[in-house]
Order: sequence, then structure tokens, then C-alpha cells
Amino acid sequence: MKHLNQLLLNFKHKQNFNYNDFYVSKSNFFAFQLIDNWPKWEKNILNIYGEKFSGKTHLSNIFLSKNKGIKVDESNVNNEIFKKLKLYENIIIDNYSNTADENLMYSIFNLADQDNKYLIINSRKPINEINFKLDDLSSRSKNCLFAKIDQPDDDLMFAILLKNFSDRQIQVDKKLIDFIIKRIDRSYGKIADFIYKVDELSLKKKKAIDLKIIKEIL
Repeated sequence: MKHLNQLLLNFKHKQNFNYNDFYVSKSNFFAFQLIDNWPKWEKNILNIYGEKFSGKTHLSNIFLSKNKGIKVDESNVNNEIFKKLKLYENIIIDNYSNTADENLMYSIFNLADQDNKYLIINSRKPINEINFKLDDLSSRSKNCLFAKIDQPDDDLMFAILLKNFSDRQIQVDKKLIDFIIKRIDRSYGKIADFIYKVDELSLKKKKAIDLKIIKEIL
């Protein structure tokens, strides 16, 4: 994220998931480094875990922009998708929370190992802490690379606020962003909720974001 000290630019209201829009800080450095340095991994299965809105999907999109592969939401994992996964060297399972069939997930792990594929699993908690019913899957889930995305530090909070306001064409002065960082909960979910409410209140009042609106939301 460049020029963080400037006012937000008037971008269209959309989410940008390209390489240059991902701000690297201490909170996400290890996960980013693994994605950026593929295929120089110690193991071919990587579990990126962290709170909702912490950037796991963004990292996956960066990975796919540089390397051929397929990304599948866990809710869409089925036997037909499994056949399709065999065609790709890189497989990403997004939003994993152990709702997919465990035998099918075990088959995906085996597919990655036996066919020398790379598997990335995005989840909120580390998969080696999930209580799998299938012992074989429980055992395989422990033999992975793990990359935790920690709670955001001040620099990352600034970048997240900047990017999200920018995506919504909201102009906010740097001093107001600093004011928010000192008072908002250090949580990706809370930041996302705050931005949504600021946007909503600003539209209702039909006025620019100012200190009064920010204080009201906080």
C-alpha cells in the first residue's frame, strides 16, 4: 500500500485483491513470504489461519495471479470438484471450517502428497486443532506448514482502513485515521464493521466523514 500519508483516492466501490494492494506488516509477514516464495516450501501443504477479514483470501488471489491453480470454497467441495482438482498443480480450499466430508478432504490431502501438488487451506483456526472424526485426517492435518495472521498492528490497521475507505470512495484525513486506530478494537472483524457503519451513516446524513461521525460510530 503506497502513499499512506496522503488523502484517500477516489477509486470505484470495489475490493482490490492485487499484489500491490496487500500491505505487509509483522502481523502477516510469514504468510506473505510463503506465498511470495512458492514453491520453496518445506512441505507441500500450507494452512494459513487467522481471523475473518485478515487477508487470507487476498493472499490466495495474489498466489493465483502469479501461479496457475484453482480456488474452491469449502462449501463447494464435493466429488465432482475433486475430479476437477486433479487437473491443477496448485489447489486452494478457502473458508475451511470442517463442514466438508472428511473422507473427501483426506483424499485431497492424499492427492497433494501423491501427485506432488501444492495445497493451501485457509481457515480461522489452525487445522491441527480441529477435532476431526477421521483419525487419518487428524494425523495428516498435523503434517503441514502453518502460517498465522496475527491481530493487526498499527501500520496494518492504517493500511486496512485506508484501503477500505478508498474502495468506498470515502475521503478521510490521515489525522482521523490515526484517531480511529487509537480507539478501535484491534480486530479485523471490528475494523470491517466500523467501516461499514461509517459508510452507512455518512450516506444517511449525506455528508463527508468528520470527527463527529467517527466518534458517533466508535
